[in-house]
Amino acid sequence: MPRNAKCRRVCQMPAHCRFSPEQPAHGEAVELTVEEYEAVRLMDYLGLNQEEAAAQMGVARTTVQRIYAQARRKLAAFLVEGRPLQIGGGSYALCPQENCRGCGRPCGGCHSQQGKEASS
Repeated sequence: MPRNAKCRRVCQMPAHCRFSPEQPAHGEAVELTVEEYEAVRLMDYLGLNQEEAAAQMGVARTTVQRIYAQARRKLAAFLVEGRPLQIGGGSYALCPQENCRGCGRPCGGCHSQQGKEASS
């Protein structure tokens, strides 16, 4: 039996969770998890390398590498196929630190996506 996925630390929730082309293709929306969004935000938007992103998210570098690769495949499907993009769900906890390294702003409490308290 596989063990439960470790919660990934997320500094901030996405400001926008739904994106759609002007003329969306038929089919289901591409589902990007919050931790996949966070990996893209940390590495592509903030310019962190995999080791730095892994430390920020509280997981191994290989885990961040896998999460980032999944996110890139989904973003490519969104762009190439013209399907809507939805961000949500996953296994994550909001950063409990007062001034986390991810954004430098005060973060909210530590809650998993199910709304239960989680430890980092």
